[in-house]
Amino acid sequence: MGNDIHKLQNKVSACTICADRFAATKTAHEPRPVAWLSGTAPILIAGQAPGARVHESGRPFTDPSGDRLREWLGVDEAMFYDRNKFSILPMAFCFPGYNDKGADLPPPPICAKTWRAEAMTHMPQIKLILLIGGYAQKWHLPETKKQTVTERVAGWQTHAPFIFPLPHPSWRNTGWLKKNPWFEADLLPVLRKQVSTLVKDN
Repeated sequence: MGNDIHKLQNKVSACTICADRFAATKTAHEPRPVAWLSGTAPILIAGQAPGARVHESGRPFTDPSGDRLREWLGVDEAMFYDRNKFSILPMAFCFPGYNDKGADLPPPPICAKTWRAEAMTHMPQIKLILLIGGYAQKWHLPETKKQTVTERVAGWQTHAPFIFPLPHPSWRNTGWLKKNPWFEADLLPVLRKQVSTLVKDN
């Protein structure tokens, strides 16, 4: 990791701008930014926000969603967590917490407004961006703001091979996958081939 991006990673890891916001949630937790910047990785995973399990582990995608995502990409844990292969930059770096009903709160917009543009300028080597969920897709593909996640993913060929919009790999989306078999039949083979090529070359 270059000196500049190393400094930025340290600044991100120490960020507490949402401390008051998180203290007011049902979980009343403290900030714990989980973002992996890299000056060498060819692949960027642009997710939504860490969940409770990731907040506890301090390691991105240490949950069933991560298992499914790695299956989609055709990589094992060792390769996935190699920062020379993958950079992981969610739209919000910390677990947002739960509301009074126990549902996940959305990623605080202040996180992306504060850090995202700067982080992206420090990673010019990125050759493939995976946009997981609507928040990441709207930021990176602003021209698609009026589209649904399904519409963006269905139009993946418009953005490939540099960008792949993806649904969230949560097990809650199992029904979506069954309703949209083209995702696994058409999109995933192309994505896996692109991932395989980039990780082998790096």
